[in-house]
Amino acid sequence: MTNTITAPGEEPATCACGAALAEGQKLCRKCAARERWAKRQAARLRLKRRRNLSRRPPRDPHRTPIVGATS
Repeated sequence: MTNTITAPGEEPATCACGAALAEGQKLCRKCAARERWAKRQAARLRLKRRRNLSRRPPRDPHRTPIVGATS
């Protein structure tokens, strides 16, 4: 048995992965980077899906026949 008593606020803060955190941090460096990557990836996928859904044909395709021309 030890004689030291720790208050709840005295325990060092840890990240979900177990890394120690500095004062005021919520995530460690690696977890914060992973979080940023996930947000960017979700945005890329959202943009790609939206771009495919709203795809339109070109305004003046070259295959259209010229008006008034006869063959």
